[in-house]
Amino acid sequence: MEVPLSPETVVKLTRRVYLAPQTGTAFEIRRGQLLKIIDPAGEQVSDLTSFGVADRAEWLSSGRTIDYANTIYLTTGHILYSNRSRPMWTIVEDTVGRHDFLLTPCSPETFEIIYKTKGHHPSCFENLARALGAYEIAPDSIPTTLNVFMNVEISPSGELRILVPRSRAGDHLLLEAQMDMIVGVTACSAELSNNGRFKPIDIEVYGPA
Repeated sequence: MEVPLSPETVVKLTRRVYLAPQTGTAFEIRRGQLLKIIDPAGEQVSDLTSFGVADRAEWLSSGRTIDYANTIYLTTGHILYSNRSRPMWTIVEDTVGRHDFLLTPCSPETFEIIYKTKGHHPSCFENLARALGAYEIAPDSIPTTLNVFMNVEISPSGELRILVPRSRAGDHLLLEAQMDMIVGVTACSAELSNNGRFKPIDIEVYGPA
């Protein structure tokens, strides 16, 4: 399988990961590689975070990215910055056009406080913490994630409204890595974010031919 990045560059599929509903994974990616997050069934959110390989204290920053883009709705052409104001990702292609970079990954406390859930509930935070732990990244280091395909709107009063994702089966977000990184990705576990149903997420990584 090939994906044309530009008239001069062709890249080949080097990794494919199937994320079952309510799970997560972590892996390394190199500068210049492409990360494709795919919603195979539709209406499913995927949380994305990343850390520098050279220094894990450098991480994907919601605040820096929104500040420099001057928008909360990031899409094709926008750069995602680290907490040190260095580019981490460039959005190359976006078939949905609506993602969230305001809300933190759902956690056990999310379900206790917001959903009033009794007992354990799978969460993106736990899934990320488990996967990133293999790279010696502590749970307290996990920042606000880019919630791919999550549909959040702000009312005139400032209230956040979580709506049904706009993604349909096969929609994707394609990002180009601007540095060597450790990446964490989930298939989101929050009912409200995913229109009440938990579905898988597909991940593809493309490298230079």
